Amino acid sequence: MKIRILLVDDEKEFVEALAERLRTRDFHVTMAFSGDEALEKLKEYNFDVTILDVRMPGLDGIEALRAIKKLKPLTEVLMLTGHGTIETAIEGMKIGAFDFLIKPCEIDVLLDKIKGAYERKAQHEERIQKALVNKLSTSPMSILE
Repeated sequence: MKIRILLVDDEKEFVEALAERLRTRDFHVTMAFSGDEALEKLKEYNFDVTILDVRMPGLDGIEALRAIKKLKPLTEVLMLTGHGTIETAIEGMKIGAFDFLIKPCEIDVLLDKIKGAYERKAQHEERIQKALVNKLSTSPMSILE
């Protein structure tokens, strides 16, 4: 199964170039050019990993991260910026970002972070499924609740 990525950045050429590089490595990539557009796409589709720029006009990366985690808490988010600060990185990590990378970053570093984020999402989903199976096996009537 292909890892489903939502790539969000207001720099159109950057998004298109990175999307192409990720697609050639067999990822399923959807592009968004603003935080608001990203949220609309997240409402329609379940992504595994969102790569999110911090500085964007309108809904910035930190605000978008908060909204993403509220809307789709299991979606892992990699923050990506050319203007990173320690404070922004810490804030993003507190909100739930998987990691914080500075542009430009090496593609191999980004690929490792994507795979790590995907693995964490898969582990969370597996624990949730096991908890549901356990609940149903110990209390079959709970399905009616």
